[in-house]
Amino acid sequence: MPQFDPTFFAPQLFWLLVTFVVLYILMSTLAMPKIGGVLEDRQRKIDDNLDKAAKLKAEAEAAIAVYEQALADSRAQAQKILRDSADALARQSEARQKDLGDRLAAQIKAGEARIAAAKDQALAHVRDVAVDVAKSAAGKLTGVSLDDTKIAGAVAAAMQEGR
Repeated sequence: MPQFDPTFFAPQLFWLLVTFVVLYILMSTLAMPKIGGVLEDRQRKIDDNLDKAAKLKAEAEAAIAVYEQALADSRAQAQKILRDSADALARQSEARQKDLGDRLAAQIKAGEARIAAAKDQALAHVRDVAVDVAKSAAGKLTGVSLDDTKIAGAVAAAMQEGR
């Protein structure tokens, strides 16, 4: 094998060095700047995307904060409307209840007046009936006809004692 022959070592080392230098120069002048440019572009795009993502995140957080504030405001307004409605309904209910209570009190007074009138009328009829019964009973028991005014006085006295 000729590459292992010591007489060919010097030309082989020379061409190795020449090839290495040429490849090094080609790589450092042509390939490495292109690769470096691609890497820089890539890093710039990544940084730009990260900056855009941070801006969008900040905008989203601001939008969320505005949304949450609007939601809190609308909840507070809804609570206020509910309280106002409940207060208005309570006032209406109280007014209706008072009106109903007044009407019922008037009906109760009218009913009590009718009951009192019916009671007085019934008592008047009871007196008349009692006078008739007493006159009839006294007439049957004694056989004497008594005066209506005396019997009415006796019935009235008996009714006063019963109260």
